[in-house]
Formats: sequence, C-alpha cells, structure tokens
Amino acid sequence: MQIKHIIISVLFLCIGASSNEETISWNDMRKLTWKDFKGSPDPNSDAVALTASGITFGYSVKTSGKRIVNYSASVQAHFYPNKSWYLTEKADDHILAHEQLHFDITELYVRKFKQQLERLVVNQNIKTQMNQIHHAINEALDKTQKTYDEQTNHSINIGAQEYWENFIKEELKKLEKYKSQ
Repeated sequence: MQIKHIIISVLFLCIGASSNEETISWNDMRKLTWKDFKGSPDPNSDAVALTASGITFGYSVKTSGKRIVNYSASVQAHFYPNKSWYLTEKADDHILAHEQLHFDITELYVRKFKQQLERLVVNQNIKTQMNQIHHAINEALDKTQKTYDEQTNHSINIGAQEYWENFIKEELKKLEKYKSQ
C-alpha cells in the first residue's frame, strides 16, 4: 500500500496580504503597541487608527492511493503592521485597547475555526469541508468586527467598549483549549 502525503498550503487572509509580508502572530502575552502600526494613515478615513488582521489557514491531506486517510490543518491569527496605521496626534491608550480587541476578535474566530476543524471526520470531501468552514468563519469574523465598531462607535461609546472587552475575554476563555501558541 503506497501512502502519499499531499500538502496544500493556502494563505487565506481577510485583507489579502502576500506571504512574505511582515506579520505578528496573536499571543496573549504580547499586546500591540503603537510601534506595531507602521502603515500610512488613510487621508480619506475618519478613523484615528486601523488594525489589519486576518486568519492564515493551511492544511495537508494524507492519501493512500486515491483515498484521503488523514488530514492536518494550521490556523493562526495575524496582525499586519504595514497595513495598520494610526494618527499620532489623536491616538491614546483607550484607542490602542480598541485596536487590540480587533486583533483579539480575530483570535476568537481562529479558535472557533479550530474547534470546527476538530469535529471533522476524515472523508473524501474533507478539503471542501475545510474550505467551507474557512469561508463561513471569515464571514462571521467580518460581521463581528463591523458590529464591534458600530456598537462601540469606534471606541467612543465607553460603556459598549467595556461590554465588548468583557464579552471577548469570556469568549476567549471558553475556547482556551484552541488558543494560538
């Protein structure tokens, strides 16, 4: 019985970055600082800062003949310094905490993604299933990021900001098992 190992690494990002672009992987011991925001501010934006983050996803399948017999996947939350920016004269710690939470939300969806991947059973449609989960997770992530900004009015609504900080902290805790290393 001949066993082949096929690797399919696909970089799927919410923002479409190239694979050699500088990234910062999410880590609960390392919080973002303003020095991480290296991009040029958008002159057409009303925002004080922008966090560019996304999910990197890759997988491999192991085959025996033409049958898929196993798979593995890698899912990570990344921050993109060169696409993230802030207005120096308006930025403060409160806004930085708001931007950090955008990155934390990305990590939350990485954990949800890993949880769903763990539930998959090896079959001949595994690649399609993983790609469908990836697509659905990215859509949910995008919707949550937009809702977060709408409800907090981009950090201006202090009460809503505190609610979101507590909510995301609790959601991350629930999925601690899937935390990025």
